[in-house]
Amino acid sequence: MRTVKEISNLTGISVRTLHYYDEIGLLKPTKKNEAGYRLYDDKALETLQQILFFREFEISLKDIKAVIDNPDLDQTQILQMQRKMLIAKKERIERLIASMDDILKGENKMDFQVFHKNEIAEMFDTMTVHMPDELRKIAVEEFGGMERWKEHYIEALSREDMQKGYQKVVAWFGGKDAYLSAVRNPISREVAESYNKRLEKVLQKLSSKRRCGVDSLEVKEAVGEYGFVLKQISQIKDETGMMFAQAKYFRNKRIRAITDEKYGDGAADFFAQAIEAFYK
Repeated sequence: MRTVKEISNLTGISVRTLHYYDEIGLLKPTKKNEAGYRLYDDKALETLQQILFFREFEISLKDIKAVIDNPDLDQTQILQMQRKMLIAKKERIERLIASMDDILKGENKMDFQVFHKNEIAEMFDTMTVHMPDELRKIAVEEFGGMERWKEHYIEALSREDMQKGYQKVVAWFGGKDAYLSAVRNPISREVAESYNKRLEKVLQKLSSKRRCGVDSLEVKEAVGEYGFVLKQISQIKDETGMMFAQAKYFRNKRIRAITDEKYGDGAADFFAQAIEAFYK
């Protein structure tokens, strides 16, 4: 058994931090001695090591606790997860070093790749797990099997134009790690359905306020609510970029026709103008 002070000296983690981990239930001491001092065994040390691995990726303590407390994950699975994350981080660092070397040689290739193929593959796996069964079945039939669909997905998202598009999306989330965290931890289908129903009500409300003008308080209130719901669904840090993209989406010829048919002629342009007025 080791004391808090001994653990602190061994790992470099402050005593106060270890006390805090105990307070939030992230790392409880194995037991306390008669004097009330915290004592840790080797198993507790292994848990601390896992925590420190995750902290290397700036993952929140809340998320770390959720992983460690998950009864469906054993130590081997957690280590495999962390190893995969380390490899991805190593590959990103290697690409950065290679880019710096090219700049120093005067051979800057301007490579703005956002996601590596192993990350795109992970995004595909997460997407297919959480998408509705009917949609997954249709896609599998269209591509002639899950593997062919996955190959197409990876190839499509690896294209330069797609990578440039993802630069904007990543910015909405406040960084690549935040985006990948949202991908790995999507909201449930039930919650998504609830949010979509709320979005529908907001658009109906917005449509009913068309005579008020885009600068009216009533319209601004509805647009603000629409942006807030989209932010919650997407788990993004700042919805501004996404809302400008949404305004552009309403102006798409096909989407404009569908929107106008549902909410009345001119509704799509009004939605787009209201969003732009609010976020400008």
